[in-house]
Order: sequence, then structure tokens, then C-alpha cells
Amino acid sequence: MSALDWDKLRIFHAVAEAGSLTHAGESLGLSQSAVSRQIGALETQLNATLFHRHARGLILTEQGELLYRTARDIFARLAVTEAMIADAKDKPSGELCVTTTVAFGTVWLAPRIKEFMDLYPDIRIEMVVDDRELDLSMREADVAIRMWKPTQADLVYRKLITVHNHIYAAVDYIARYGAPQTIEDMDRHHLIVYGEEAPAHFNNINWLLHAGEPAVPREAILSVNNVYGVMQAVASGLGIASLPDYMIEGNPRIVRILPNLDGPGFDTYLVYPEELRNTKRLAVFRDFLLRKVADWQF
Repeated sequence: MSALDWDKLRIFHAVAEAGSLTHAGESLGLSQSAVSRQIGALETQLNATLFHRHARGLILTEQGELLYRTARDIFARLAVTEAMIADAKDKPSGELCVTTTVAFGTVWLAPRIKEFMDLYPDIRIEMVVDDRELDLSMREADVAIRMWKPTQADLVYRKLITVHNHIYAAVDYIARYGAPQTIEDMDRHHLIVYGEEAPAHFNNINWLLHAGEPAVPREAILSVNNVYGVMQAVASGLGIASLPDYMIEGNPRIVRILPNLDGPGFDTYLVYPEELRNTKRLAVFRDFLLRKVADWQF
């Protein structure tokens, strides 16, 4: 059998990632028919069917899965090599894909990115805010800010900051219902909590329902499966919630109540693959974040 054609392998990888000939063609700048011909030629060369075709798209066969795992590893390694070559220049440059949760990325990180890009204009940042954990070893992102310590052995991590949770309500809510003076008063207030599928990493995230050991757990008026959504509901005046302190920074509509009562906290970590440890663009981003968390007081 002749050696695999790199161009066909690149097209196969794009189709496997997209699950669609049309979407792969759009990302590659090729027509659907051109992509289909290349996949057909690759299947002929390998004498194997690589995709099951159905109305909703393409699904890899067993042989396709085997080739995809290899191709994914090859292209991930090529991306690392390309980044290291680009990083050899005098100034930090190149692309840096940063992922973190929707709440932290939207509220804390995004407002600070401009300062970083002003300092390092040759670095192109892509922010991916997602509450699921992207696979850094597969280069779904270059660096992550996570709300829990990573468990993968091939990842480097460094603690950034401890996030504290406290009780917050909107000024409008307090004007309408008054502010609770004790934790027992919470029995008579509207509570907003995280949805039932709260991440296991966050210990006792809905602690407000049990704080003060009420005779029966309090009931929430609303549950939301994203802490940014909880914050927005609080800001609207709907009710009271436990929120990370960083989410309230600079928001005049929301105030802290029961200030002597602390909720559970958690540590945040900067996480990245070992092979990126010495790249300049990651090093300057890491140092920038460490300066920002050192300066941040709330």
C-alpha cells in the first residue's frame, strides 16, 4: 500500500472533527464534492469504509476511529511544533487559546484582556468560555483557568487565587422585601440557587438552602445551571443568592448581605500542557495573570 497522502489525511481529519462534508468543506475552503472525492479516494487506498453516512451527518466506523485517533495526535503535535517555531522570535507572538468557565471568563477575565493585548500586540488571544472541561492534551485549548485542581498527570498547574462566596441581593430587592438580619430570616426570602446538576468540584454550592440548620431545607424560587445566570437573576431583583465575590466587582446594583456569614470557597488554577511550559506567549500570559490576581482585592 502506498504512503498516505497528507492532504487527504488533513481533509479526513477536518471531516471527522466536523461530522459533515459541508462543514468540513467550509473550514477548508473546498466544495462538498471535492471533500467527498478525497474521502472516497482515501477509503479506496485503505480498502476500508471510514464513515457511516446517514441523514444527520457522518459517524466514524471502527476503522475510521482508529485513523482519527492517529490523525488527531499528529495534527496536535504539528500545532505544538508550529507554535514553538513561532515562539522562537524575539517578541512573544502567535495564537493563544484560553479557556475558562462562562462566569469567570465573562466577568473577570474578559475586562482584563485588553490590557494584556496592549502589552503584547503580537499575541492573538482566542477566549473559549465553556463550563465543560476542554481537553488541553488534545489541544482543544492552550491554557485553562479552572475552578478545581486538575487530575491529569501531563498537565502543569499553578494556583491563582482563592474565590470566596458570600450572600448577595439587589438594591431593588432589599427596597421591596427588606434585608435579612439573621440566617434564620432567609426562611422568608426568595432564594436563587444552582441547578440540580451542580458540578461535583464545587463543594456544597447550594449551602444557602441548609445554612443555619433550618427544620426543613429551604426551597428556591429559581434554579439556574450557570452561576452567571444566577447573578443576572439576582441583579434583576428576583431574589437572594450565594455568589463568588469576583462576580459583584463594580456592580452597583448588587450588595452583600449578612456580611459575617461566609460560604464555601474554592481555589482557581492556571493549567497548561507540559510542552507549552517554556513558550514565551504562555509565560507572559501566566505572569500577567499572576500580577492581576495579586493586585485584585475585593
